[in-house]
Amino acid sequence: MTSTNAYASQHLKNGVLPEGTIIYTNYQTAGRGYFGNKWESEDGKNLLASIILYPSFIKPEDQFYISMSVSLGICEFLGSYVKDSVIKWPNDIYVKNDKIAGILIDSALSGEKIEYTVAGIGLNVNQKKFSISVPNPTSLNLLSGKDFNITDCLNKLLTVLDKRYKQLISGDTESMKREYISKLFRYNEWSKFMDINGSFNGRIDTVADDGRIVIEKHDSKFYEYAFKEVEFII
Repeated sequence: MTSTNAYASQHLKNGVLPEGTIIYTNYQTAGRGYFGNKWESEDGKNLLASIILYPSFIKPEDQFYISMSVSLGICEFLGSYVKDSVIKWPNDIYVKNDKIAGILIDSALSGEKIEYTVAGIGLNVNQKKFSISVPNPTSLNLLSGKDFNITDCLNKLLTVLDKRYKQLISGDTESMKREYISKLFRYNEWSKFMDINGSFNGRIDTVADDGRIVIEKHDSKFYEYAFKEVEFII
């Protein structure tokens, strides 16, 4: 399989699949993240899955809430095994300073509504060695020294994600957003960033409903950035 998101999107073009349909594989030949980034995964070692959703109750401009709910679900799942999982804006999950998971949200819009969403998840479970081209990776195995049953991990993760999605359906977005912001990597800490003008010191203030991150600089002014307009210098 090239990727679970690509497989799901192709089948959705041929007809509606039930909400909550899970596409799962042991290996992807072309795993990807946002903006064409690649996702490396050793065969049979990690959790690779996509979930089909129909979040028509969410306005297209607010679709980042889907990413929030998935991110929080992954962090909640990880909390059963490791400490200090955080969300590195916009779509990575870290444990301390190392990346353990990535999220790829693909949505199709029809007019003023979301027709469907494919929520892709790559979670490092039992992989111990990674390519030198992959920066700061980690896995549940590396963090705990234990091997995990990936099917069990998937089932536990899906249970938590279902709870988070129901929170979204209920309209409880304010508390979800507060929790999401509190879980952000280096939230409210002065850190180094890079934007089109070069490196700067800044502090994450909040994330807007549309997913833009708001960073305070030392001039006490606040700047909004969309995806790929700013990045951490770690």
